[in-house]
Amino acid sequence: MRNLTQPDLALLAFAREAQEKSYSPYSSFRVGAAVFADGEIYEGTNVENAAYPATLCAEAGALSAAIAAGARDITAIAIVGDSEAPTVPCGTCRQRLAEFNPEMRVIMGGASDEVMVMTLDELLPEAFVRGFLDQDESK
Repeated sequence: MRNLTQPDLALLAFAREAQEKSYSPYSSFRVGAAVFADGEIYEGTNVENAAYPATLCAEAGALSAAIAAGARDITAIAIVGDSEAPTVPCGTCRQRLAEFNPEMRVIMGGASDEVMVMTLDELLPEAFVRGFLDQDESK
């Protein structure tokens, strides 16, 4: 676990703002995320769907907003949910984030003042990343 910094707190504030925009009529579990990429902040919120597999995670929404804006250097993400304990990203979102920076800072908050800060490597050790797809052309 890492120490909480002022930039972490600022990113958490953006995630809390995004959380207020959540569309979660089925679970009533609001999640907001904010990604820091290429010096900019991009927000996302969970968007539920009656067909549950079609639901979009807040982290995926924030990541998509950053990528759509042309950002690629993703250094941090903050995630906030309605749980008392800090909300951690699901496994699928951990894998999505690992595509861009396995060492990114992950700041997790909930309804209480408790905050966890970890690297993505700590949350998803031995992630499947681009290097596994590199082909050895000598074979």
